[in-house]
Amino acid sequence: DCHQYTNRSCEECLKNVTCLWCASSGRCMDYPIRRVLPPADLCDLRSARWGVCWVNFEALIIAMSVVGGTILIMLGVCCCCCCCKKKSKKQVSEGPDKDDERAAREREKRRVRQEERRAEMKSRHDEIRRKYGTV
Repeated sequence: DCHQYTNRSCEECLKNVTCLWCASSGRCMDYPIRRVLPPADLCDLRSARWGVCWVNFEALIIAMSVVGGTILIMLGVCCCCCCCKKKSKKQVSEGPDKDDERAAREREKRRVRQEERRAEMKSRHDEIRRKYGTV
């Protein structure tokens, strides 16, 4: 029964965890269980104390919002970092394969051109030898 602690101290009222202390009126009352926050007609958020006397509901809501927001931002940053890391690993693993394939194609083209030039030069030399009879 919280009403018996009305007009006493906050500490005495809040020894019972079901009690809510209203600092502006000095009343001790049962916490309204059906509501998360005490209604304004019962007690203003700045004056409402629950659990400990040095934290009012307004500060508690702000602190919980800041902590929750910080946690959400950290989770978002971690997710972004993980995604970027996976992309970079994927690009690194795909990159050399594509580069290797391109380099191999270029080497093959050069080799084919070089063989064509050699064959052309050999045919020219053979013609010159036939012309001068040195075959």
